[in-house]
Formats: sequence, structure tokens, C-alpha cells
Amino acid sequence: MGGKLYAITSVGPVSSLHDRACELYYALRGGIVDYGAQHAEENGHARYGRTHEQGLYPEWSREKPLHFLGHSMGGPTIIKLQWLISIDFFSDTDHSDMLLSITTISAPFRGSQAVYALGERTDKPPSVRPFSVGAMIAKFVHVASYFSPFLPAVLDFHADARSLSCYTSDFWTLVKHLWHSDWAEGRDASPFDVTFQASDHREAHLEGLVNPKTFYRSYATCMTERSSVNWGFHIPRIKSVIYVPGLYALSRAMGMFDFSVVNPTPDCVKKSKLDSEYFENSSGSEVDTKGKTQEALWANDGVVPLFSQWHPLSCSTTHCRHYARALGDTSHKQDLAAVQSGLWHVYHIDDANHISLAPIWFGTSRQKALWREVGQWLRNIDVSSGFQQRP
Repeated sequence: MGGKLYAITSVGPVSSLHDRACELYYALRGGIVDYGAQHAEENGHARYGRTHEQGLYPEWSREKPLHFLGHSMGGPTIIKLQWLISIDFFSDTDHSDMLLSITTISAPFRGSQAVYALGERTDKPPSVRPFSVGAMIAKFVHVASYFSPFLPAVLDFHADARSLSCYTSDFWTLVKHLWHSDWAEGRDASPFDVTFQASDHREAHLEGLVNPKTFYRSYATCMTERSSVNWGFHIPRIKSVIYVPGLYALSRAMGMFDFSVVNPTPDCVKKSKLDSEYFENSSGSEVDTKGKTQEALWANDGVVPLFSQWHPLSCSTTHCRHYARALGDTSHKQDLAAVQSGLWHVYHIDDANHISLAPIWFGTSRQKALWREVGQWLRNIDVSSGFQQRP
């Protein structure tokens, strides 16, 4: 990282964006994780979580801001963190400028139809269909949380505030959760936060508005191509069935998803025509057809639809600029050198699935190009913002 300090944090993998953002904040600052009294009461868990004796960067402040990078749910978690800071949730001395930059990869800012394909009910979220994949995952989470004191850290679901372990609850409580999970079928969990209904709620409160002094960049991956049979729908490239069969199956379901079954109609569907018009009239964006039209609802990376990876809020509501070029392509000098805060720089990466770039290191040329590019982007920000001397 060019001599810079960096930290990798762990938050609850199936926890809500609110809980994950709180855990991220205290992992950096140190102290006892405080989810907030009102939030805890409304969602039926303890106000306080685990204790971080020593924060990863306790001096974090407006004068000593940080770069943030998140893959998948890490993206909206960071956005939620910035929003909570902006409303003085943690402290009235915090400021949104504490996040100098936010870089995301394959992030579901505006929801994903994948969650419905896996079991979330389209008409009544957060209810989950019995015997669905989602229902099976919920049962696994409860069993793992119950036996967590004896399991490796990779199976740590950060459920401290919910008293799910065998040290804090009895066996019959586990059986009850296996029969019906208030957590998995509640609004305080990541599956619900990925629904279009939850996304619309966040957008109604304008969560995710850009901060004027924060630098934003997102990488939107896509493994599909337009169907030759059904116009507008998308299907994954056939080669992906060999390398990522699970993502291939999910991508097919997403590429032909019927948005009319979602109740109420998602804002992303209502605003897709408006966003298309935005692209057509925006001289600052250069995207392919999938980005310009309603096809972005169905184009996907096997987990997240293309439009959802761009940024929070619609293009007509936020400030954004879209680019279409290959990773490592240095022919767009102006694009590479562009360092502008308060604006989402969106990069469309074609022929890439949800895990092509992160979090698993494959050592591919595209991954190497990505991290070189991100590194240069962060260095440019440091120089532009005057923080180049930061450790």
C-alpha cells in the first residue's frame, strides 16, 4: 500500500446495515459497540455489543480522515456509516468529512432481486419462504451462533447483542429460532436491507447523498449479455457455468426477474426511464447500452444488478459520472487523472462476476490492474486534498 497504514475490519455478515455500520465505527475508534437505545428497543436486541479495547485508528477525525473500500455489502455499510455520522448518531463532534474517500466493488446500494430468488417474499418482506435457500441459511446462522464459542473466527456472526450462543441461551431457545427466526425474518438483518422495499425506504430519507468533500468511486461488474430471445432480459455467458455454477444459476434468475411481482413497485423501476434520459443528455458519461437503458435492471454479476452497483439514489437524484473502459486502460488520461469530490465516478467492468475482482485473490491481470488503479486514485486524492503526508 505504498507505505500507508491499512486495516481490515470484521462486522456481522448477516447483520443489518445499521448494526454493521456501528460495529465498523467502534472497531476503528475503540470502545463498546453502541447500536443506540431506540434502535435496540425497536429491533429486540441489547443496546451494546462487543468491546474493542483498542481501536484500529482511535485518532480518526475530520483532521485525520480515512479512505474506505468495501466489496459487496461493505459498500452500503460504509454509506450507512457516513449517514449515521452526518446525523450525529455517535457524537456531535463527528463529521462526514472523516471519510475522505469511498471506493466500492460490486455493491448492492439499491437492492437486488437475488434476495427474492433465494427466499425473501416479494409481497411481504422480511418474511422468508419455508424450505427456501434463505430459510436454510438462517438456520445455519443460528446453529453457528449457538456453538460460536467453539467455532473458528471465520464463523463469527457478531451476534453478541442477540444472546444466541450456548453461554447466553438454552437449547430450547435455539429450537425456537430454528422454527421461526425473528432475526432472519425481521427488518434488522442484511437480507431485508437488500430488498427493494428497504432500499426505497433509505432513498426516501435521502440516505447516501454525496458529501461535498468526500471522493467517491464504484466498480460495477457484469457477467451477462442481452438475451436474443427476450429483448431487455439478460443471460449469463455460458462459460460461467463451469467456473461459478452457483452464480450462473442465480444470474439467470436475476436476468429474467419479473419486477411487477414486487409490492410496492420499486423506485428503481419507476425511475429507470428517467435515468436513461439522464444518460442520453449527460456529456460527462460514456457508458455502453446496458448502462444507458432499462437493461441495467436485469444485467447483473450473479448477485447484484448493474444499476444497483453504481451508487445510492438514482442518477437523476445524485451526482455521478459513468465510464466504460477496460481495467488498466491508460488511454483515458483525463479520466484517470480526474479527482473530483462530491461526485460518484462509476466504472463499468464487463465480463466479470461478483467475485472476479474481490474479495478472493486469484492473481489475475484484472485484479492487479484494479489495485494499481485504486492505489493511484487514492494517491491522487491525498495530493489533491492536502493529506499526502498522512501515515
